[in-house]
Amino acid sequence: MPIYKYGCESCGYKFEELQKVNDEPLEKCPECGRQVRRMVTHSSFILKGTGWYATDYANKSANLNNDKKSSSDTAKKVVEKKEIKNKSEKAA
Repeated sequence: MPIYKYGCESCGYKFEELQKVNDEPLEKCPECGRQVRRMVTHSSFILKGTGWYATDYANKSANLNNDKKSSSDTAKKVVEKKEIKNKSEKAA
């Protein structure tokens, strides 16, 4: 169950209330009995573990770039070998 923060519009009293998501918002201040409003607060949701950019994706992209370079280097070597072979066949 989430904790909701409320603030009184009259006396300025602020408090938190543990409520179900589908519960109706509170309407009365426990201090003065006047109208309260639900306040917007930051989330306590924290991303941890693998699968996030700072921990995994940055390293994987670096590895992918290395793989691309090695495959392009291999392709260049194959082309160079064919050119050397063609030159030696023409010379003979």
